[in-house]
Amino acid sequence: MDWLLFSSAFLSATLLPGSSEALLLVRLGEGAAWLPLVLTATFGNLLGSLVTYALGRAGNQAVTRRWLRIDTADLARAEKWFARWGAPALLLAWLPVVGDPLCLFAGLLRLDLTRFVLLVGLGKLGRYCVIALLAG
Repeated sequence: MDWLLFSSAFLSATLLPGSSEALLLVRLGEGAAWLPLVLTATFGNLLGSLVTYALGRAGNQAVTRRWLRIDTADLARAEKWFARWGAPALLLAWLPVVGDPLCLFAGLLRLDLTRFVLLVGLGKLGRYCVIALLAG
């Protein structure tokens, strides 16, 4: 397993900034096999998203109100958004800027963990596959 890629993908999926795609492209350029790299990046990225989901799921006031500055109006807006678009929007959790809040609000709204893992995992796997195919 490429631990540097795993770590980069993990951190990129939390609320911390990062870009695992660049490292994936470097590794592919070095001639490494694409499937193990894609699976490593996907697994790391999914685990990072689970950390963000868990922060939301914990939902305590110290995290949501003080640190992340999420108030009841933000939570109500997220509930409306999820009611309109539904959990399948989590397929887009790989997107910059909106992906981390999607995972956080999925946790705050207590979305089923199995559904979360399936949707987020599929979206992230798809993204890394596309990157690998375009690079190859």
